[in-house]
Amino acid sequence: MSSIPVTPASKAGTLTQGHKKVIFASSLGTVFEWYDFYLYGSLAAIIARQFFSGLNEASAMIFTLLAFAAGFAVRPFGALLFGRIGDMVGRKYTFLITIVIMGLSTFVVGLLPSYATIGIAAPAILIALRLLQGLALGGEYGGAATYVAEHAPNGKRGLYTSFIQTTATVGLFLSLLVILGCQTLMGKDAFAEWGWRIPFLLSILLLGVSVWIRMQLAESPLFQQMKAEGKQSKAPITESFFSKNGKIALLALLGATAGQAVVWYGGQFYAMYFLQQILRVDSTTTWLMIAAALALATPFFVFFGWLSDKIGRKKIVMAGCLLAALTYFPLFKGLTHYATPAIHDASAASPVTVHADQKTCSFQFDPVGTAKFTSSCDIARSALIKASVPYTVVDVPASAVAEVDVGGQRIASFDGGSLATDELKERTAAFGAELRTALNTHGYPEQADPARMNKPMVLLILFILVLYVTMVYGPIAAWLVELFPTRIRYTSMSLPYHIGNGWFGGFLPSLSLALVIWKGDIYYGLWYPIIIALMTFVVGCLFLPETKDRDITQ
Repeated sequence: MSSIPVTPASKAGTLTQGHKKVIFASSLGTVFEWYDFYLYGSLAAIIARQFFSGLNEASAMIFTLLAFAAGFAVRPFGALLFGRIGDMVGRKYTFLITIVIMGLSTFVVGLLPSYATIGIAAPAILIALRLLQGLALGGEYGGAATYVAEHAPNGKRGLYTSFIQTTATVGLFLSLLVILGCQTLMGKDAFAEWGWRIPFLLSILLLGVSVWIRMQLAESPLFQQMKAEGKQSKAPITESFFSKNGKIALLALLGATAGQAVVWYGGQFYAMYFLQQILRVDSTTTWLMIAAALALATPFFVFFGWLSDKIGRKKIVMAGCLLAALTYFPLFKGLTHYATPAIHDASAASPVTVHADQKTCSFQFDPVGTAKFTSSCDIARSALIKASVPYTVVDVPASAVAEVDVGGQRIASFDGGSLATDELKERTAAFGAELRTALNTHGYPEQADPARMNKPMVLLILFILVLYVTMVYGPIAAWLVELFPTRIRYTSMSLPYHIGNGWFGGFLPSLSLALVIWKGDIYYGLWYPIIIALMTFVVGCLFLPETKDRDITQ
């Protein structure tokens, strides 16, 4: 199969029809890869029941989010592995490797037996597949951004790389549409039982299309020129991070990608979890609202990429980080007010307190999955967050069993540290049922009431959150590409990007949920993205240069 011929656009001055085709092909393949990756996040609640049913529901959700984050944790290693290959062998062949690993891993998730069938092997295999997905994605983004940027003319890199920036959101949007379509056709019960596998299995079709597309791509013209001149790097990792270039990579992480990551995941994924898990909005409504917000805001990736060619990358990314940090609290409080006002009303009329020895109350964040949260305080707090109830903790003398006070009615928790797994689950369920009865008596809702939901205002808030995403993400690819030289560009930009998005961003849902459980304040988890966004604003403003006028061929 012949490749589409290209010439270096930066020298030609304009993009030819051939350049537009390869940019479209690269972007489309990346959409499919993001679709594969985000199916897991979109189906987190169902996956928790399928693969972590051996745990109580709150712990199952945290472990599900941690398994989701596992894919992000290894992305920097994928960046090193595939970045090195991309800088030494070429961009095109690295594309083919990453898409095959991603597609096959996603397909196998659709075939994987549940916990009820094969026990602990089910979550173990699931996490292994997530790790493979993370490795593949670690090599994908840097290659796609580098490939497109090295085709674009000077003065238009922000615009053309912005199409790559839409792919993550479009992939999430596509995953939501497929999920909604399957659920609508077969019904919620059948979808939750077995139909959730279909979106994963469909990825094999996307894999075939993606491989066909990428086989048609020509190599980057700048890489071809560099290879012809014998100027390839012999040690891209060493040159990227163990030389003066390493300082630039560190500043790119702290002053650009870390803040971009928490705004991206805060505005899309955490907003989705917040609606479903905290505000108890049903999954179909949540997915429809998120999908609508994504559809409305996605064109702004291209707008801000285009604008960055005019006024600079740095100004737009920094403005997005600052706006998010300053407005997250009122925006998420607005979501509560307009989506589930009963939570606010009930907590004002009948506040909930946990009376417990605070030394027995854990911070329920376990990135390695080995801790057990079985004290009476932890069990009480997990049950309250599962029920979407804000609370405060009142310290009591040591050794006292925790109690939950709901508007003056007391419910005793229990210490589950010495209980067998089955007995722990049974007593947790009984405690949860007793607590739920008390909460119902005092007006705390089990589900959001659709009749009281102001959907236009919820959609407006979600649109604003995604708009911030487009500000920080639209120009970031061009900014990163322009910070590093061609011979080590793939490796150099990939690592800070994937540490930022894989670690700072990927752990955001589970860490923020742990903060909520720890404090009892449903908004407390927002402190994490706010602090990181402010850090990036300060570091980026002080230490990173504007790069829009750089000639990347030099």
